[in-house]
Amino acid sequence: MFIKGVNLGNWLVLEKWMSPVLFEGTDAEDEYWLPRKLSREVYEARIKIHRSEYITERDFVTIKAMGMEAVRIPVPYFVFGDREPFTGCIKELDKAFNWAEKYGLTILLDLHTAPLGQNGFDNGGICGVCRWSKSPEEVEFVLSVLERLAERYGNRKGLWGIEAINEPVMDRAWKLFDVPNRYPAADKDMAEGSGPCTLEFLKDFYVRAYDRMRKFLPEEKYIVIHDGFELLAWKDFMQEEKYVNVVLDTHQYLMMAEAEGCEQNVEAYQEYIREHYEKEIQEMEQYFPVICGEWCLFNSYACGCDTKGGRSVLNGEEGSRKEALGVQEKKQIYQAVAEAQLNAWKKGSGYFYWSYKLLTDTVNEKGWIGWDSWDLGRCVDFGWFPTEEKDNRE
Repeated sequence: MFIKGVNLGNWLVLEKWMSPVLFEGTDAEDEYWLPRKLSREVYEARIKIHRSEYITERDFVTIKAMGMEAVRIPVPYFVFGDREPFTGCIKELDKAFNWAEKYGLTILLDLHTAPLGQNGFDNGGICGVCRWSKSPEEVEFVLSVLERLAERYGNRKGLWGIEAINEPVMDRAWKLFDVPNRYPAADKDMAEGSGPCTLEFLKDFYVRAYDRMRKFLPEEKYIVIHDGFELLAWKDFMQEEKYVNVVLDTHQYLMMAEAEGCEQNVEAYQEYIREHYEKEIQEMEQYFPVICGEWCLFNSYACGCDTKGGRSVLNGEEGSRKEALGVQEKKQIYQAVAEAQLNAWKKGSGYFYWSYKLLTDTVNEKGWIGWDSWDLGRCVDFGWFPTEEKDNRE
């Protein structure tokens, strides 16, 4: 197995930095607060238009033409429309399966958010709040969502697999990202008691999620578990015969390498990728198929400034005011880090780029220079990312 794909980020799970216009007129920083800062009519209208326009049938055709085989679709815990005041998105998901099957793509469904937060990130749905793992009722709710997704899509030809939960944060990552300060909570009382998930909790949750989903998922469909940013911690886990087609997902971003102390130049990035990504993925492939479910070409060097681990203007960072590098220079940097990372993923069982598209205006909005590298469409168009077609021509 080797799967090549791209994430449909910011479609069904919103991230303010990827689509700032959706949050206009509010001080909301995340999806939890957006419907609470808008009237119901305005919120529902914005969401309806966004979902209908952001990803369409045409995008599935484009993704296939890029040489991709799959899409990873982040979905929220309110996907079924049973958590007020949010609007569910099961109709959009149904359409995605029809498009994928029509154009020969498969789908990794990724439960991207959890009530009360599994990481405290903006992409976890609520900034600064990380209490999900401490709430048995909400853990059970998430298990019920996974079970319902498995029941609805388990026998669809277009289903590649289901990921139990995205980026649950454990202790080391909680400290590395400095979650409470990087993602300050809008309601301090809600954030009271927040903290990282434990390895013990996650292991228990994944076993329960496996059992609940496997009731409806044929054995050839994959069940994906995220490493909690601790790739090497899972060697003794789910190795019994009963666990079939379990895939380990790791997310590797160069901005995290920078936060770990990697110098901001091409040679340092390449060495870090070889010494960490390649070696660790190769080591863990003995236990699980390993995919890199999120990665991209973004790095501070190409931005022309230290982004302090990928902090943006939304985090209070100024960013570069003008391009520090020429077009050709940037192209060489991105091609070099693309090649190094793609070589690393080949030690495993596949990858999904984050993300397919970005609605941030990196030209007219100050401080976003270098952030276009999060957008796979732009990376392909600029010649930064190699596609199958180009490989074949060469």
